[in-house]
Amino acid sequence: MENKTTRRASFKKIGMGIAALFGIGSANAMTKNKSKTPIKEASDIVMDQDIPLFSGAVKHGNTLYIAGKGAHVEPYEIKAHTEIVLQELQKGLEANGSSMEQVLKVNVYLADLADYKGMNEVFRGRFGKNPPVRTTVATYGGVPGKSLVEMDCIAAVD
Repeated sequence: MENKTTRRASFKKIGMGIAALFGIGSANAMTKNKSKTPIKEASDIVMDQDIPLFSGAVKHGNTLYIAGKGAHVEPYEIKAHTEIVLQELQKGLEANGSSMEQVLKVNVYLADLADYKGMNEVFRGRFGKNPPVRTTVATYGGVPGKSLVEMDCIAAVD
C-alpha cells in the first residue's frame, strides 16, 4: 500500500510540473504568475474601420516583435526592395529600443524564389557578426501589395 501511495504522489508531482510548464494550474498559482508577467506594449497600431487590426511592433519583457515590412514602390527590383525593407526594420527596431545586432530571428517572404540570390546579396552582413536565425519562403500568390519581399523579426531589447 505504501508503494502505491508513494507512486501516486510522484505521479502527482510530475503532473503538476508538466501543468506548470504549460501554464496550467490552480487559480491561485495563475494569479501569482500574472503579477510577474510583463505587460505587452504595442506601437504603430494599424486600424481597420476604427478597430485595431494589428500592431507594427510589440514589446513583451525583453523581447520585441516587429511586424512584416514591405517595399511597395518602384523600381520593382529585388535589391532595391530588400534595401528598403531592411531600413524599415532598422527604424522599427531603433524606435523600440533595439538594433539590428540584437535581432534573434528573421522571416523573409519572397514573391518569387528566383529573387533569393539578389535578396541575400543585400541581406548579408546587415545584422552584425552573429546573424539571426532566418527562415526564407516564396509565398504562393506573392507578398501583399506590390513588394517583392517582406520581412518581420524578433529581437532582444536592453
